Amino acid sequence: MDIHMWWPIALIVFSNVFYNICSKQTPEGIHPLAALTVTYLVSAIASGLLFYALTPGGSLAREYKNLNWTSFVLGLAVIGLEAGSMYMYKAGWNINAGHMVHSTILAVLLVFVGYLLYHEIISAQKILGIILCLGGLYLINR
Repeated sequence: MDIHMWWPIALIVFSNVFYNICSKQTPEGIHPLAALTVTYLVSAIASGLLFYALTPGGSLAREYKNLNWTSFVLGLAVIGLEAGSMYMYKAGWNINAGHMVHSTILAVLLVFVGYLLYHEIISAQKILGIILCLGGLYLINR
């Protein structure tokens, strides 16, 4: 097993556990978007510090010259993810079901996005996987 392939997955899983705990534990009395202003301030500072720690001699100003539309749209998408999670939990979803439901729907949609935008193959195994995912959604929401 190649560590270069798996460490990002471990980081995502580890971070997602805390992400969901924090989203669910956000105080009822604060508007989710107000809470996100602090979240993104902390994220911006941490990203800058990590950039300089991991990129000796690096320059954010020089890096910013390479930006395109994706960073700006990603910023908007992340707000949707964060706020959507907080609203999901405020609406009453359990931590063990809400994330599974939206992740399953996302996984199925990304199969088609991969096909349409990146010409990835939709194999018989992927179709079976989609059917199993949809069956799982049915069972979770019964």
